[in-house]
Amino acid sequence: MAFTSPPSYGSQNAKFWRTLTGLYYIFTLVHTAVSTPPDDPVKCVSGNMNCTVTNSYGAFPDRSTCRAANVAYPKTEAELVSVVAAATQAGRKMRVTTRYSHSITKLVCTDGTDGLFISTKFLNHTVQANATAMTLTVESGTTLRQLIAEAAKIGLALPYAPYWWGLTVGGLMGTGAHGSSLWGKGSAVHDYVTEIRMVSPGSVNDGFAKIRVLSEITTPNEFKAAKVSLGVLGVISQVTFKLQPMFKRSLTYTMRNDWDFEDQAVTFGKKHEFADFIWLPSQGKVVYRRDDRVPVNTSGNGLFDFLPFRSQLSAAIAIIRSSEETQETFRDVNGKCVGATIISSTLFATSYGLTNNGIIFTGYPVVGSQDRMMSSGSCLDSLQDGLITACGWDSRIRGEFFHQTTFSVPLTQVKSFISDIKSLVKIEPKSLCGLELHYGILMRYVTSSPAYLGKETEALDFDITYYRSKDPLTPRLYEDFIEEIEQIALFKYNALPHWGKNRNLAFDGVIQKYNNAPAFLKVKESYDPKGLFSSEWTDQILGIKGSVTIIKDGCALEGLCICSKDVHCAPAKGYLCRPGKVYKEARVCTRVDGIVSVI
Repeated sequence: MAFTSPPSYGSQNAKFWRTLTGLYYIFTLVHTAVSTPPDDPVKCVSGNMNCTVTNSYGAFPDRSTCRAANVAYPKTEAELVSVVAAATQAGRKMRVTTRYSHSITKLVCTDGTDGLFISTKFLNHTVQANATAMTLTVESGTTLRQLIAEAAKIGLALPYAPYWWGLTVGGLMGTGAHGSSLWGKGSAVHDYVTEIRMVSPGSVNDGFAKIRVLSEITTPNEFKAAKVSLGVLGVISQVTFKLQPMFKRSLTYTMRNDWDFEDQAVTFGKKHEFADFIWLPSQGKVVYRRDDRVPVNTSGNGLFDFLPFRSQLSAAIAIIRSSEETQETFRDVNGKCVGATIISSTLFATSYGLTNNGIIFTGYPVVGSQDRMMSSGSCLDSLQDGLITACGWDSRIRGEFFHQTTFSVPLTQVKSFISDIKSLVKIEPKSLCGLELHYGILMRYVTSSPAYLGKETEALDFDITYYRSKDPLTPRLYEDFIEEIEQIALFKYNALPHWGKNRNLAFDGVIQKYNNAPAFLKVKESYDPKGLFSSEWTDQILGIKGSVTIIKDGCALEGLCICSKDVHCAPAKGYLCRPGKVYKEARVCTRVDGIVSVI
């Protein structure tokens, strides 16, 4: 049967979203430490045998299931050495998993069913803290939250970090995770590391495992490879950070029209050390983050507990998800735009979770110490409550389910890229409301890194989150606009994809964008000549063997391919493969008028 259009209910849409959003954020503001913590990403049929692993969202980009014969949970470096040695001697494939498994891509997957998962869940201790030298050594399973807290205990601070503190040190290092800054050495966590201890496969004379101690002074080439390793060199055991004396930050959010955003985006990060943006392109607005370092004796005890990272009422999340599914089914773009406007205005009105004293928000600027302002994630902090509440993306509830496309556009190309996006919005102003339902486009500054697989130049990182259907063959409302933005960035402006995010197509030929890729591969060959820590996925993204592209009916809907035929889209539902509207070289799944949806 053909879908008929839903009744017009603009005012009803607004009333519904205001009511739901109000209840949602009232709960979130009050209940900041009541939530069911995330499940362990590794599940085994019997004990630690016959296991599967997923990410925190419950699905990889290709929706495959990753399996291994068993999982090991070493608690010390000595136990880790024993695990790696036994697997190396047996010629078994290995991959490392973390406590929360936040990488969207298949970096945790090993090949086949006979491999081994090595979890760093219990490798989460502080090894040494040296206030005089301003260094901190921790095990690789230590979370970012623990790292921040341990540094603060001795009056020190990590200068830059991602905003979500549920990442582990090993995960940060494996994917090149970062905050936002053009200052100092830049915002990548790995560029504040001075030493790495790694366990990799060894020879018979090594006892089949080898502890490697890497630093910029003693082993510069290997150190540059290990700083962003994708997990293919071995298991990181310990990491030493060079920290800074504790300082405070002064943060103010302002919302402006985006008429001059192309120019502002290029220069704003050079004026403010921790600057970022939340762009709402369909609304024609930008939220500017004016965030600067101030002396530690500046008055203020602010706290940033980002609202979407707090515990969420599962029932409310389910209603929001259901409403978005209904909007997709009936192509209710007006409903999406109303919801997006209300959500973005509510987030701004509640200062995104900033408070001046840890309890209430009384006005800008909010001044607080670095350990209280840089990262958050309080939905991880609490006791079991039977999933009455959870992190919003917890796959055990009917919660958020999304694609995330994240790439770094060279700063010299940012003005043109933003102009291209604006040109798309002019064609259909409501086309990007769906992005704004997921808080808008987060934009963070990054700089070039000496890491072989780190950023190549000063750039602005665009983090785009958008609806994903539970059915991989169901097209999305205005998906051609998002696909075109993705292809403009990756191919017109040669953007670098985030290693831990993105859909498959972002990694097609990506290794060719890295000038030091040959040097990285040389270290990889030296450390693991049999490829025991490699997988089909890592071989594909490193250009060693195979392709990330998966060609099949509907493959472009999930970013497994770029469409070249109509069957790669959803022709039965009116979506055909067509050129881009602004970037004509793009090939996107476009809904063609006159083709009736049939179910």
